[in-house]
Amino acid sequence: MKLADQSRVAVVGGGPAGALAAYFLLELSDRVGLRLQVDLYEPRDFSRFGPAGCNMCAGVVSESLVQTLAAEGINLPPEVVQRGIDSYVLHTTDLPPVAIATPVDELRIATVYRGGGPRAPEGEQKWVSFDGHLLEMARERGARILPYRVTELALDADGRPLVGCSQQGIERYDLLIGAIGVNSGATRLFEELGIAFQPPPVKRGFVSEIYLGVETVQKYLGNSMHIFLLDIPKLKFAAVIPKVEYATVCLLGDEIDKELAERFMRDPATRSCFPPDLNWSIGEKVRCGMGQACQCGPRLNMGAALNPYGDRVVLVGDVAISRLYKDGIGAAYMTAKAGVVTALFYGVSANDFRRRYAPVVRGIARDNRVGTLIFLITLLYQKWLFLRRGMVRMVRSEAAMRGERRDMSRVLWDTFTGSATYVEIFLRTLHPRFIGRLFVSTLSPGSQTNGED
Repeated sequence: MKLADQSRVAVVGGGPAGALAAYFLLELSDRVGLRLQVDLYEPRDFSRFGPAGCNMCAGVVSESLVQTLAAEGINLPPEVVQRGIDSYVLHTTDLPPVAIATPVDELRIATVYRGGGPRAPEGEQKWVSFDGHLLEMARERGARILPYRVTELALDADGRPLVGCSQQGIERYDLLIGAIGVNSGATRLFEELGIAFQPPPVKRGFVSEIYLGVETVQKYLGNSMHIFLLDIPKLKFAAVIPKVEYATVCLLGDEIDKELAERFMRDPATRSCFPPDLNWSIGEKVRCGMGQACQCGPRLNMGAALNPYGDRVVLVGDVAISRLYKDGIGAAYMTAKAGVVTALFYGVSANDFRRRYAPVVRGIARDNRVGTLIFLITLLYQKWLFLRRGMVRMVRSEAAMRGERRDMSRVLWDTFTGSATYVEIFLRTLHPRFIGRLFVSTLSPGSQTNGED
């Protein structure tokens, strides 16, 4: 069961996973002399502001992914990057914040808008949607972008996928790639397709875009992503991410609700990152002045899907698997390329995907299990002051060291950015030097948390 010249491929979903899948299909098939017809279905217009173009994402492209995309010939132009991140600021309960600079002193982490942004900018627009940029690259490579919402999926008598929408009726394909994301209602269509697909478990997160203005963003946040390990029950991770005119608040945890979000925004550590007269409240959409422009509660992938493939069908992106609490765009790249490579070079049967694609999904899932352990340990640091004090003291003591010797800084950096696997991060914490330094920093007398370490 192979793709051949003039085979037709449908990609349902035009986010990063779908756009990258279409791009790699056409790029790699051209290298081997195979001509494919690729249709990508995406009803959203990523150039539009607000919910119409939104993809419900904090919009951080990790350090390692920037490099990986560049190696694939996919460079992020300046108008796509909202801000280059050169450091993280770690905020913990009852301790002063501590800055963690990139270990290699380069601006390689990008913040982006997945859609057009929360609202039209004041003055000239100076940015372009990340998702829109990838979609345009797929179009330039030869994909036909169809702005239609898919309403029907089926398999014909020969097992070939059928894709239906009201604008053009039913189309027959040789391969169907699902890149719909866990926030799409189209997951139901794939569940009913007859390949025994079951979507992954999900939890609710929280994202709020807060309008501050260019000068205020620079004054309070600068070029740093602000990370919070606060002693707030149910909150596992929180970040405030600077962009051009906005700050993006992202909360992850077990049960993110209105009470938890408001408690986070009232915390002194959080308030220090915003002007004292900030206008913010759950459910209030501010169209002018200082305050949030929008907020949402996106579903977050919390595990692997069951059977994300069948004969002539494969699902990629977070509807199949994602990295735990971070780097969803990186997982979209990994699964999209793995699915495409399998289809082009091995075949499009369920057995081909089981042998060549499924191991990639399982590898991410195994790494996520280690990530679960890391976040359990992180909860201890959020709860116990003496552990937080030791961690902060160790980071401060590493400030003047060379990058490769900044053990705690590198562990925190890679945990926050997604620049390394959870397995790599965990193994670093088992190094005798790391354990020794952390032991000394944690058990040293005094509370040297004011930078005098």
